Amino acid sequence: MERIKQKASSENLIIEKNTCTECGENIFFDENRGLLVCESCGLVHSENYIDRGPEWRAFDADQRKKRTRTGAPMTYMIHDKGLSTMIDWKNKDFYGREIPAKLRGQIYRLRKWQSRIRVSDATERNLTFALSELDRMASNLDLPKNLRECSAKIYRDAVEKHLIRGRSIEGVAAASLYAACRMYKVPRTLNEIADIARVDKKEIGRSFRFISNELHMNLNPTIASDFLTRFISELGLSTKCQKIAKKIIKMAQDRGLTSGRGPTGVCAAAIYASTLITKEKRTQRKIARISQVTEVTVRNRFSELVEYLNLNL
Repeated sequence: MERIKQKASSENLIIEKNTCTECGENIFFDENRGLLVCESCGLVHSENYIDRGPEWRAFDADQRKKRTRTGAPMTYMIHDKGLSTMIDWKNKDFYGREIPAKLRGQIYRLRKWQSRIRVSDATERNLTFALSELDRMASNLDLPKNLRECSAKIYRDAVEKHLIRGRSIEGVAAASLYAACRMYKVPRTLNEIADIARVDKKEIGRSFRFISNELHMNLNPTIASDFLTRFISELGLSTKCQKIAKKIIKMAQDRGLTSGRGPTGVCAAAIYASTLITKEKRTQRKIARISQVTEVTVRNRFSELVEYLNLNL
């Protein structure tokens, strides 16, 4: 018994590391023989290995989808986390056949009562509205799925700690989305979120400061280099221009020129300076429009960079 336990623990250790103990190369699972073999030296690490996959086979995506016996994964973007069932709006049965006309009234009533039962109390109604609003804003900003899940988790934590009372649902939802962007270092400004939200920038900022303090989020402030890749891409500039702008921002940070200044303005000025060096001409107006600052800000930050960094332009 002890020998079996030692063998099982060694197998788990090999799988976690996924490297050979002799040569350090990768090991792979031979499905035909049930062996864990090193792809370089051929050392057999384990034999009679148990295949923990499904017992059925699938030769294309459609077969794999039909034969799987699990539902969709749990998600924070639905108020019940996606664990409840849902009656589809299409008038077709499981096999794709049309539902007879005499049963459609019954299916309609079942669908109506099922939608009522799913949202039972005030908290679930709050989550239903807020999560749909979060999904709308994230779709407009083209944000990834993991960031949407993070923003939904932040909003749920705020609801559990009763931080929503006295504040609008849209404001806290927008603040949760902004906090998730800060956590994942996805460059989105308060102005961008306020443009697609149904509340103003001041309320979003106030709600963000409140929930970040109450939930102890400890978010780092945004820096100019966080916005660099997106602005360079939207302006259609080269990789060489991006590297020079990144170097200018690093020099400005070392000299303390970024403290007390907006990161988007510093980033816009660095991009404008790099375009002059690489001779990829972009006007201050276009750079200011992409970075959502004024042309005066771009000129002021640019003059500071030229003066203190000794840029020979």
